[in-house]
Amino acid sequence: MMRSILVGMLIVVALAVGWMTFDWYREQHSVHAFGAPFTLVQGDGAPITEDAFRGQPSAVFFGFTHCPEVCPTTLFELDGWLSTLGDEGKNIRAYFVTIDPERDTPEAVHSYVSNVSDRITGISGEPEKVMAMAKSFGIYTKRVELEGGDYTMDHTASIILLNSNGDFAGTIAYEENPDNALAKLKRLAKG
Repeated sequence: MMRSILVGMLIVVALAVGWMTFDWYREQHSVHAFGAPFTLVQGDGAPITEDAFRGQPSAVFFGFTHCPEVCPTTLFELDGWLSTLGDEGKNIRAYFVTIDPERDTPEAVHSYVSNVSDRITGISGEPEKVMAMAKSFGIYTKRVELEGGDYTMDHTASIILLNSNGDFAGTIAYEENPDNALAKLKRLAKG
């Protein structure tokens, strides 16, 4: 009888420890709003924080205005996909975040983005704050020095999709099949 009680108590303790471990792990790895809190500047000079990525789905692309091909192509495609969706995608907000804030002032980003789309909001800010935001989104960036003192930037070329809670909802890869990209944006818009 005493042995049964002892075994029962050990099982209860093991279950309690197991539950506490599971609960701790779940809390540490639960999905929270994607990225860390930030305060940056929109192209029109207004402040923008992580709250902009909540309340509606968002498509966020990190790039730079001196980018020769990937960035302008991606912005042009994103604008085209949003136009194709029409009313079906009207709730999706789109953002272009510079990864070269030393050259890309808010005004420069605004000018660059407005030449492509009136649906995409440009974001810049203090270099250390911009880079901290990019890092919190898992964006790879690297400054690459060129001859003559100029430089370019290597960077992740995917569009990050966020649901209306600001949680990660997927990506659209550079040169992804347009039909796949549209399907992802449709799913994002439907929530």
